[in-house]
Amino acid sequence: MTVTFTTIGALLGLITAIALINLKVQPAYSLILGALIGGIIGGGGLDATIAAMITGCQGMVSAVLRILTSGILAGALIMTGSAEKIADEIVNRLGSKRAFLAIGLAAMIICGVGVFITVTVITVAPIALAIGKKAGFPKEAIVLAIIGGGKAGNIISPNSNTIAVAEAFQVNLTSLMMKNMIPAIVAVLVTAMLAALLSKKPGIPITDADLEHGTSHNTTLPSIWAALSGPAVVIFLLAMRPLFQITVDPLIALPIGGLICTIACGRRSQFLTYAEFGLNKVMGVSILLLGTGAIAGIIKASSLPSDVLGWLQMMNLPTFLLAPVSGILMAAATASTTAGSTVASQTFAGVLTGVGISALSAGAMVHCGAIVIDSLPHGSFFHASCEPVNLTIKQRTKLIGYEAIIGLSATLTAVLLYLSGH
Repeated sequence: MTVTFTTIGALLGLITAIALINLKVQPAYSLILGALIGGIIGGGGLDATIAAMITGCQGMVSAVLRILTSGILAGALIMTGSAEKIADEIVNRLGSKRAFLAIGLAAMIICGVGVFITVTVITVAPIALAIGKKAGFPKEAIVLAIIGGGKAGNIISPNSNTIAVAEAFQVNLTSLMMKNMIPAIVAVLVTAMLAALLSKKPGIPITDADLEHGTSHNTTLPSIWAALSGPAVVIFLLAMRPLFQITVDPLIALPIGGLICTIACGRRSQFLTYAEFGLNKVMGVSILLLGTGAIAGIIKASSLPSDVLGWLQMMNLPTFLLAPVSGILMAAATASTTAGSTVASQTFAGVLTGVGISALSAGAMVHCGAIVIDSLPHGSFFHASCEPVNLTIKQRTKLIGYEAIIGLSATLTAVLLYLSGH
């Protein structure tokens, strides 16, 4: 017998999870407890609630497995200095006259090749802060360029959020990454423009202490060709399906890219150490995804998806708006691109494809929506992005509005581009 939980129960479960996260309870536990409370209040009973939670978690297992293996590539890029070399090369090539575009592009590419956005900030910050101090730019403008570029890269990367959306909509990972290339470019251009405007306002000066605070630990960087070898191999392997109808799963492609990167950088003997480092970096998000799966299981088994669709129809709003709006709201609720895009995808994938929207277009719009207001104070990225650039919480909060504009620019671009997917 299939149990359908009430919309009120699902919403109360989500609200409970948000409240617990705000109270600094570990996010995975918050989501699991929220799911349990939401299912029971939603009229499912304890057995049905736990069954729905387990089903939701089971739906995340394949994504978690791929994310765990992606840590090998991320570990290699970070520990060999490849990520830093790529960022350094981009900034040097574009020069200080195009500083904000250079910083944004560097962050976009670093995040886009498989480095998590938090690590992207850590990687790009030393280079960006040094440029900002030399040019006399306020710190806020430099930080916005890094974060905005990272957001742009996040919607075209083989990272956890992209993998989760691809799994939920059952689309090819490479196709989903390429689908949002134009929205990502728009986002990085908007980032550069907003950072330039912000640089004209009085702000926090970059000090020598800031430069020392963000100093990289990599003293010897590889050549740019060695640095690019790993990402190039991954892109080629993932592109074999659309190009040659040969499927190489990310589970295989990402670790191979990490191995190639390590060998090309002359660090073959350190491969296992780098893999362990990368595993530690992805462990947290993998656990978070299991908690996300639990709450997604309750929401998906509730009447919320059909009720939301009904509300849209009552207001005479286009159905396709459900894709970006669900991404925006769920990412804001969880303060996480990964958790937000996962919950939105798991919950509404069937509804969106059921009304005639192509899975690839719907997934791309959900993914873009998830970067609009995902970095809120009850999430980990908000705080993790303060430390590398030496910002206080109050200073960091002032950038949220600018970040939302960047996310909206990508989202609106995706909606306009993919209306034909309806």
